[in-house]
Amino acid sequence: MRAAVDEVGERVLAGDSLRDVLRDLIRRGPRSGRGLDELRDRARRLRRDALRRGNLDGAVTRAQQLLDQALATERDALRARPDDPEARFSEAVLDNLPRSTSRAVEELSEYNWASDEARGLYQQILDGLRREVVEQRFAGMKQALENGDFAGVEEMVADLNQLLEKHARGEDTSDAFQQFMDKHGQFFPENPKDIDELIDSLARRAAAAERLMRSLSPQQQEELSRLMDQALGDGPLRGRLAELTDNLRALRPQLNWGRGERMRGPDDLGYGDAAAALGEIGELDELLDQLGQEHPGATLDDVDVEMVERQLGRSAADDVRRLRELERELSRQGWVTRDAEGLTLSPKALRRLGRTALAKVFDDLSGRKQGQHDLRDAGAAGDLIGSSRRWEFGDEQPLDVVRTIGNAVRRRAAGGNVGVLPVRLEPDDFEVAETERRASAAVALLVDLSYSMYADGRWGPMKQTALALSHLVATQFPQDSLQIIGFGLHAAALSQGELAAIDPTAEKGTNLQHALKLAGRHLRRHPGAEPVVLVVTDGEPTAHLEPDGEAVFWWPPLPETVRATIHEVDHLTRFGATLNVFMLGEDPGLQRFVAAVAERNGGRVFSPDAEELGRYVVDDYVRARRGRR
Repeated sequence: MRAAVDEVGERVLAGDSLRDVLRDLIRRGPRSGRGLDELRDRARRLRRDALRRGNLDGAVTRAQQLLDQALATERDALRARPDDPEARFSEAVLDNLPRSTSRAVEELSEYNWASDEARGLYQQILDGLRREVVEQRFAGMKQALENGDFAGVEEMVADLNQLLEKHARGEDTSDAFQQFMDKHGQFFPENPKDIDELIDSLARRAAAAERLMRSLSPQQQEELSRLMDQALGDGPLRGRLAELTDNLRALRPQLNWGRGERMRGPDDLGYGDAAAALGEIGELDELLDQLGQEHPGATLDDVDVEMVERQLGRSAADDVRRLRELERELSRQGWVTRDAEGLTLSPKALRRLGRTALAKVFDDLSGRKQGQHDLRDAGAAGDLIGSSRRWEFGDEQPLDVVRTIGNAVRRRAAGGNVGVLPVRLEPDDFEVAETERRASAAVALLVDLSYSMYADGRWGPMKQTALALSHLVATQFPQDSLQIIGFGLHAAALSQGELAAIDPTAEKGTNLQHALKLAGRHLRRHPGAEPVVLVVTDGEPTAHLEPDGEAVFWWPPLPETVRATIHEVDHLTRFGATLNVFMLGEDPGLQRFVAAVAERNGGRVFSPDAEELGRYVVDDYVRARRGRR
C-alpha cells in the first residue's frame, strides 16, 4: 500500500492531477500489475469480434430455405399424378403463394400436403423457430420441448409472471420465490439464489431478443415477427411471453432494450445464435460501462466480477478482485477517502506526501553549493537589542564590528602578537548583533496558479514546494501558522488536500492583489507572530478586484491593477510583514514589478530555476526561523 501511495506521490509532485493519478492507479494498475484499461481493451476486442459473427436474419433465411425445399418436394409429388385434378389444383395454390416467406408459411397452414417429406420440412420451420424462441428465453427448456411438454412451459411462464408482478408491487417474495423454484427449478439450471438474480438473468435474455428485432430492417422485422407468431400458435404461450417481456422491462429498464446493432459476417445466424450474440454484446456494453468508472461515485464494487469471468476469463476476474482489494485496503488503512467526485488522498497520505516533498528539498539543500541565492537584497531583521552572539553558518543578522575586531585582538594578545598589524580575522572571531525576534511566525505562501505555470513546467515544483513547507511547519515549527494561498484570476486559501488535487485551468489572470489581501487577513489573525509573506510567481500582476468584488483582467497590466497591488504591498509593509518574492522566469515586466516591491517593502528577491524552487523557499524559511530560536 505504501508503494502505491508513493507512486501517487511521485506523480503529484511532478505536477500531475491528483484525481487523474488516483484514477490511473486503478485503471492502469499499480506497478507490475494490470488495471481496468487493459480489461476494457479486451472487452472492446470481444465486442468487435461479436459484431463480425454473422448476419442476424438467419432465422428468416433458414425458414425460406426449408420452405423452398418443402415446395420443391411437394411439386415432385404432384407431378407424379399427371391425371389427378386435385394435384393440378394444388399446383395452382403453390404457384400463387405470396413472395413473403412468413405470408407463404401462413397460407400453407391449412394446405393438404401430398408429400409426407414436404409436410415434415414445413413443420420444421415452425417447430424449429418455436424451440429456438423458447430456449433463448429459458436456459433449461430443451428437454421439455423435446418431450412436447408445452403445457408445462405455459404453466411455468404463468407462475413466473405472477411472481414478478408480486415483486413489482413491493411485496415480500422470499417464500414465493422458493416455492416457484421448487416447482419449476428444472427450467433454470443456473440456479438463481434469489429473485433479483432470476430477474437479472431473464431480463438480459429478453433484452437480447428485443435488440435482435431492433437490429433487423423493417421488412425483416415483419417477416420474423409473423413467423414467430405462427410458431408459437394461438395458445396462451405467445401472450404470456409478451407479458413476461413487459414485466422484465419494467423491473430492469436500465438494460439496452431498444438498441440495435449492425452485425456482418459470412454465416447466417439462427434466431438463438443471433440473440445470443446480441446478448453477449449487451453484456459487454454493460461491462465496458462498469470498467470505465466514469459515473460520479463509481467504485470497483460496481464491477460485476462474475460477468468479467464469463466474458474475459478467470484471470481477468482475479485482476478485478486484486484491484478491488487494493482500493479497499487503501481506504481501510486510511490512505484514501472518497467524496462525491471519487477517491482523494487522506490527511495521512498528505502527510506522507509532504514528508516526501520535504525530503526531496532537503536532499537538494545538502548537496547544493554556497552562493546560489541571487538577486538578494538585505531583509528586515528586526530592531537591535544591544547584545550579540557568536556567528553561526547561515546567520543573516548584521555583524557586530566592534565585538568582532575585539575578539580578534584578544585572540592575538593571548598568542603574544600584540603589536603586529594588520589584525587578521578568523571565523571564530565573528559576532552578530542580535535583533528582536518573535517566538512564532505567521507565514503566508502565495503560489501562482495561472496557466503559464503549468505550460512552462513549474506546476509540479510549485506543488512540491508548498507541500514541503506545509509539512515542515506542521512537524518542526508547530507554533508557526502557515496559510497557502493560490491565485489566478481570483485568490483562495488552499488546504494541503486542495493544493494536491488542484488542476491547472486555461483561465487567464494573475491576481496578486487579491492574494496579498488574503495574506493580510491571515497575518492580522495572528497579531503576536512575526508576519512573513512568500510569493511564488512567473508573471507580473494582470488582474485585480474591483470594489464590488469582480475581478478585472487585462494584459498588458492596467495601471489600476499595478496600483491596487502596490496598495496591498504597502498595507503589509506598514503591518511589519516581510515580503520575499521567488521570481520564476525572466519576464521583464515581472522583474520591474518585483524590484519595485523589494524597494518599498525591504524584502528579498530570489530568481531560482523551477527545479530549485523548493530549496530556495524552504531554505529561506529555515534561515529566518533560525533567527527566532
